[in-house]
Amino acid sequence: MAAVDSPPPAAPRWAQFLGLRGSVVGLLAAVVLIGMGERLGDRFQPIYLLALGAAAAVPGYVNGLTNVLGALYAFPGGWLSTRLGYRRALLLFNLVALAGYVLAAAVPHWAAVVAGAVLFQAWTTLSLPATMDLIGSVLPKNKHTMGVSMHSLVRRIPMAIGPVVGGVLIDRYGVATGVRIAFAAAAVLALAALALQQRLIHEAPRGAETPLRWRDVPALIPPPLRVLLGADILVRFCEQLPFAYLAIWVMNDPAGARLSATQFGALTAIEMATAVLIYVPVAWLADRGEKKPFIVTTYVFFTLFPLVLLYARSFPLLVAAFVVRGLKEFGEPTRKALILDLAPEGRKAAAFGAYYLVRDCIVGVVALAAGWLWQTGPAVNLLTAAGCGLAGTLMLAVWGQDGARPAVLEKARSTWPTDGAGG
Repeated sequence: MAAVDSPPPAAPRWAQFLGLRGSVVGLLAAVVLIGMGERLGDRFQPIYLLALGAAAAVPGYVNGLTNVLGALYAFPGGWLSTRLGYRRALLLFNLVALAGYVLAAAVPHWAAVVAGAVLFQAWTTLSLPATMDLIGSVLPKNKHTMGVSMHSLVRRIPMAIGPVVGGVLIDRYGVATGVRIAFAAAAVLALAALALQQRLIHEAPRGAETPLRWRDVPALIPPPLRVLLGADILVRFCEQLPFAYLAIWVMNDPAGARLSATQFGALTAIEMATAVLIYVPVAWLADRGEKKPFIVTTYVFFTLFPLVLLYARSFPLLVAAFVVRGLKEFGEPTRKALILDLAPEGRKAAAFGAYYLVRDCIVGVVALAAGWLWQTGPAVNLLTAAGCGLAGTLMLAVWGQDGARPAVLEKARSTWPTDGAGG
């Protein structure tokens, strides 16, 4: 599809280098606003659930539930983007997130927070296929990794700032009141993002589209992506098993550092700052050559984080752990760009939805075991996570292929569904 959203002739060279075309700028602005609202209270949700009377295992169950639902949202997210176009699909997804924030802010009960989270935490999964569809439609192929990296980079701005502001709110007003204020602010920011996004984003012309069916899912994941998908699933086990308990580990663990909410927010800011610093140079390198080495490096950092965290018993060591966690973003945009490169033209949103449907359904089910592993012992949870990360890293390093190789790309294209295919 030809790009119609080109930068004006007088656009600065740096803007062209970064792929900052009109609709991409509108998307990034909306991502910052929605992300800021989400991150004000997201990382403190486990503490908030406990403060509202939820049982100790509930944060782990909620994390597993949102992973499963996120997976189930992935395919409809791709289907809606294909059906409605990315502009109208993003409008719908914003409204879903807004409803979740309003519910969580209005009803101070842990069940209402869980119900709200089902809506507002779905934003990331629902919107990802439409986001990648926009980037793939607007930017040329040699800017795909840069476009995905800019999306990932600006997402880290609210990830860095939001938890710090949320931590200050909690330290000042207490957990229950502070998090409710955060959810109310998130609703306001979602409204602002909705208005801005609809003003700046323009739909690219779309060609004839093949009807999308659930049985198309296997065909939408070409062979070179299948090893990546398997490795990615194992590495996401590594990420998700301890995820819901990070705040509890550093704030409540009797043998740990016992940080304040503000300090935990600062650790998150350090993580995001680390990620932001590496995005652009890695994207520039990945767009010029093979992508697999960058993705393998990313998986190494995923694997190291739970090991470093296990032995981090002081604030300086926790800083080191969260720097490692930030470095896990080293090749994440590259992984998404590889999916984008191999996805069928005109069906990129559907291919992303299919990939994340398979990945997150499996990961979400396994993540339900996080609470049981944590109650068995934090060390059991963290060491199990590291073992999964190591397995995924080795799988990609030994058997993974790289879509940058023309022969691999041609083989992938031969398996893509074509117009009129029955699925």
